[in-house]
Amino acid sequence: MRILLSNDDGYFAPGLNILAEHISKLAEITVVAPERNRSGASNSLTLDRPLSVKKAANGFFYVNGTPTDCVHIALTGLMDTMPDMVISGINDGANMGDDTIYSGTVAAAMEGYLLGIPSIAVSMSQHNSTYFETAARVAVELVQHYKKNGFSAPTLLNVNVPDIPYNQLRGNVITRLGKRHKAEPVIQLQTPRGETVYWVGAAGQPNDGGEGTDFYAVANNQVSISPIQVDLTNHVQLADIQDWLES
Repeated sequence: MRILLSNDDGYFAPGLNILAEHISKLAEITVVAPERNRSGASNSLTLDRPLSVKKAANGFFYVNGTPTDCVHIALTGLMDTMPDMVISGINDGANMGDDTIYSGTVAAAMEGYLLGIPSIAVSMSQHNSTYFETAARVAVELVQHYKKNGFSAPTLLNVNVPDIPYNQLRGNVITRLGKRHKAEPVIQLQTPRGETVYWVGAAGQPNDGGEGTDFYAVANNQVSISPIQVDLTNHVQLADIQDWLES
């Protein structure tokens, strides 16, 4: 297998390095990641300037752009052969529920999916994680399973792994995305020059986090695996909005 690895924490991030160490034992890997932390970049593409690609001492390529830039460049020009899979991560922090809209980790995997390649985003359940090794082993198992049983349709998986030792995991569970309460208010500060600046507030706590959601699975020491898609159409409302427009 050939697998493209990327992330949004930057090419130097421990989660990416541990992932590469494990995946390289069962596949030929290419790593293309941002030159710095680009968490929260979502699916943004850099269209207002050219991008550069450089190679680090460990063989990783790094790009002065977003996670989506990295995967797009890798798949449309940098790699001679298209990979069999794209894996993004391991993110230092959860990407559950509403987080997926903002996540650069999920966006990198989504770009692979949009270009026709099975893709997986892998994240830890909390920031400053300890057990990246656990998530790396989960990723290896998913790749091994894919090699034996390929997907029947184009697939994008969002995987969140509890930050616990591997032997304490309570298995894998297929989940839907939960929802959060609205985010905390911005934090307003004054600079030494008297300028007002703002830090974006913390994400809200789970609002829809019951059984069957990614929040519930991770809280119960299970690996959450959510198949996600790009179609944002609210199909349930199509008829209602048609009626509203005609009324």
